[in-house]
Amino acid sequence: MQKDSFLKFKNVIKKSNNIVITTHFSPDGDAMGSSLALYNYLLKLKKKVKVVVPNAYPEFLDWLPGNNQVIIHQKNEAKVEKLVKAADLIFTLDFNSLKRIEKLGLVLEKAIAPIVMVDHHQQPDKYASYYFHDVAACSTCELIFELIVGIGGKALIDKKIAACLYTGLMTDTGSFRYPSVTSKTHLILSELLKTGMVPADVHSAVYDTYSYERLKLLGYLLSEKMELVKDVPAAYFAISEKELQKFNYKKGDTEGIVNYPFSIKGIKVCAMFTESEEGYIKISFRSKGKIDVNKFAREHFNGGGHINAAGGRSDITLAETVTKFTTLAKTLF
Repeated sequence: MQKDSFLKFKNVIKKSNNIVITTHFSPDGDAMGSSLALYNYLLKLKKKVKVVVPNAYPEFLDWLPGNNQVIIHQKNEAKVEKLVKAADLIFTLDFNSLKRIEKLGLVLEKAIAPIVMVDHHQQPDKYASYYFHDVAACSTCELIFELIVGIGGKALIDKKIAACLYTGLMTDTGSFRYPSVTSKTHLILSELLKTGMVPADVHSAVYDTYSYERLKLLGYLLSEKMELVKDVPAAYFAISEKELQKFNYKKGDTEGIVNYPFSIKGIKVCAMFTESEEGYIKISFRSKGKIDVNKFAREHFNGGGHINAAGGRSDITLAETVTKFTTLAKTLF
């Protein structure tokens, strides 16, 4: 845990007027929820604020308040460079290495403005001026709530901000079923509910807006692509880019599917290997108990994250990546 004082954060925000918020590549619910919660809060302080993301994010997050103001770096590189250059404060949320934002990281490396890291992943790089980092937090949205309250902004948390925060808390904890959920998580939820935010509405906006093709893809993965690893309690999916296109794949369509094998009695590790349009293999790992997929991802698959949830990347073929995983899986137990 590394947290600068709330007084430092209060002062640096107070003297800043041109703020940029960014988050990791392929933003998820916690990334966008935390970014737009902070965005809406800073607007209430009469700050000029822009949210910049490295690339597109799933359509089921399009409803988040402030979504229409988000700038995608891949589509607006010159504009983003100009914004970062003009900024007097930069927040980086839900990641702790500039490598996690790919080409946008090169832009931030040239930034003159101080950088504030707010994150809950393990082993952060030392690139920021200020840190609000805690691996015990269930999500970056938990930390954003704590930060806003700590600098005296609790009264400004309205239904819009609460909905953004609830989105990140919900999605990063698997709807509050992961071991990262604590009594503190539920106390925060209680405070968010007091704003009049309706949890059922947020849940429906995120989880009840899937396409027909997405459900067909889920059925295909479960019936045709789920495999068990021999001699260890692990299961995985591996799907090619060609297979994805049969189901008119859109970003976010495979979100959460990696967890499905946990419903099989005895399974303790799940993995998903997804071939991207660019040719590399995107990897998701999940585990139960003390099985450390963060260490596994860091050592073998150019990734990392948390003990029970991590991501990675492979630049060999899909088949070779699966073979590598099944060969190494026994080292997890």
